[in-house]
Amino acid sequence: MAIGSTATIAPPAATLTFAFSHGEPSSVRAARICSWNRSVNRRRTVRVEMASLNHGSKERLYLGMDFGTSGARYAVVDKQGTLHSEGKREYPIYKNEEETMDWVRSWRTTLFSLLEDVPSHLRSLVASISIDGTSATTIIVDSNTGEPIWRPFLYNESCPDALPIVKSIAPPTHTVCSGSSTLCKLVSWWNIDGPRKESALLLHQADWLLWLLHGKIGVTDYNNALKVGYDPESESYPPWLLSQPYAKLLPSVSAPGASIGHLKDDIRTQFGFPGDCVVCAGTTDSIAAFLAARATEPGKAVTSLGSTMAIKLLSNTRIEDARFGVYSHRLEDKWLVGGASNTGGAVLRQLFSDGQLEELSEQINPAEASSLDYYPLKVVGERFPVADPDMAPRLHPRPESDVEYLHGILESIARIEAKAYNLLRDMGASGVEQVFTAGGGAKNEKWMQIRERVIGVPVSRAMQTEAAYGAALLALKGYPNAE
Repeated sequence: MAIGSTATIAPPAATLTFAFSHGEPSSVRAARICSWNRSVNRRRTVRVEMASLNHGSKERLYLGMDFGTSGARYAVVDKQGTLHSEGKREYPIYKNEEETMDWVRSWRTTLFSLLEDVPSHLRSLVASISIDGTSATTIIVDSNTGEPIWRPFLYNESCPDALPIVKSIAPPTHTVCSGSSTLCKLVSWWNIDGPRKESALLLHQADWLLWLLHGKIGVTDYNNALKVGYDPESESYPPWLLSQPYAKLLPSVSAPGASIGHLKDDIRTQFGFPGDCVVCAGTTDSIAAFLAARATEPGKAVTSLGSTMAIKLLSNTRIEDARFGVYSHRLEDKWLVGGASNTGGAVLRQLFSDGQLEELSEQINPAEASSLDYYPLKVVGERFPVADPDMAPRLHPRPESDVEYLHGILESIARIEAKAYNLLRDMGASGVEQVFTAGGGAKNEKWMQIRERVIGVPVSRAMQTEAAYGAALLALKGYPNAE
């Protein structure tokens, strides 16, 4: 494989017996191992950077893993943030007895596959590990064994049955007042008259995966805990939550990146990680993606231009407004303020092919303002920076020139982005001073120049946008705190 290149290769067969050894009957364990062996033909992608071939160097490295919606990635960095290796895995498809996706088994298999994918000569240098997972993906486990006692509630799963109950106990603008919040999922499970409530414990996806590595059950981080009701400002669960009968399921909370414990001996021995390798508390995937951009000062922001437009701004001030879906995550002594608009790339894909977008964009003069005024939406409804569930898409009148039409749409989305940052400032957040861009829209240089003119601050492409890279930086942050 060429240095710095990407190759798709078939992984060697292996049996990860320790990964499935938590008190299972031998027949079940054997079935899982056989199934894992059948799955090793799933393809993986691994990228090795030139820096990783400096075998003479004993500089310590830091491993981050990102568990996203459809697959997982890893990244290995050094203390300067130089990327040494990265790779990705699709989630293997396992079915449970109900013939639905067995996500727990798939995530567990993927975790150990990623550990094996890290080049062996790098594993011995890894000082710390961290993991990010999808926000509000919730797992109810047995506190004695760590094994799930209910199917996972996925990040986008809504529990409308629990929402009235949550709204009756939480402050009206709290982020838990959403059907997809972690707290709604906990309440929904609690109201099912199921067994094992006395030994049950709530974990998030990242918490559970990290538990597989360090073995200390019941630890989360304050980014993942936000949507179950944790207050990162007071560093405690609020009284209105602690007074509920299900409060006993809540995990203890650490700062993202804080050292939890050392890597379990069996895993360290199996894969060749060093004896002092530390496992650190994780975060959510969106926070890890922000960390990857290395926007570390108030006023620095990341706009993700994918199917929709999501913005995150580092602020000295915490702001919350449920009307606009705006809430703040704590990042050390600062606040990461976020909001999402329904405008974005999905509208462009409805109107133009990728080839057309590239060809027409080249003909746009980004220094010239468009007089066209649109509000590009794929469907009816907007929540940020305008809270209007009945807002209709506005994409007319359409001029004869496709170049002019695309220019008008790109500029209109840029105006929405500028309005979003202005709204956050008006709510009390720090003013935006620089915008890094992630997502597919970051590839359009003309659009970048339009946005810079409209927003009035420097706009550039983020050098790193992968959440796994951000998780690796989190592991780097946590290493000096190792016990």
